[in-house]
Amino acid sequence: MVRAGAVGAHLPASGLDIFGDLKKMNKRQVLNFAMIVSSALMIWKGLIVLTGSESPIVVVLSGSMEPAFHRGDLLFLTNFREDPIRAGEIVVFKVEGRDIPIVHRVIKVHEKDNGDIKFLTKGDNNEVDDRGLYKEGQNWLEKKDVVGRARGFLPYVGMVTIIMNDYPKFKYALLAVMGAYVLLKRES
Repeated sequence: MVRAGAVGAHLPASGLDIFGDLKKMNKRQVLNFAMIVSSALMIWKGLIVLTGSESPIVVVLSGSMEPAFHRGDLLFLTNFREDPIRAGEIVVFKVEGRDIPIVHRVIKVHEKDNGDIKFLTKGDNNEVDDRGLYKEGQNWLEKKDVVGRARGFLPYVGMVTIIMNDYPKFKYALLAVMGAYVLLKRES
């Protein structure tokens, strides 16, 4: 049974003393945390090398590719340079001047005699092709614009990312709950 006023009675007057809690962590806890962070980074870098893509996992942010992919689907990408780009393939590409990559289908491919390939994309759920999304004066994409090609997906798994970006207060509330859980767990 918890008495009124007992919760938080052990906390210093300044509220949650995070840095004090960090100082109290023993070396084993610090090493465990460092191992988790470094393992996650190594796995990510390993995926980059294995897939040939600078971003091997992306979240679909709009409904422009419905019904193939929905907002919140998690896509797994590869980007092996030797693989030719074909019409019908779903690619993730970056456009100069835009921060967020776009997931759309290749609808036309033009290959020149010298081997250069240019292609045009369109979202399955869009009325027109993507020329309006490309940088000013650009009518075609090139292989250098491709971040990756969709090879698989998990439906709606990326909704957590979308919710945290669309509702920053939710992100901070979730972090606060997780932090409180860790602090309470440590005390028990």
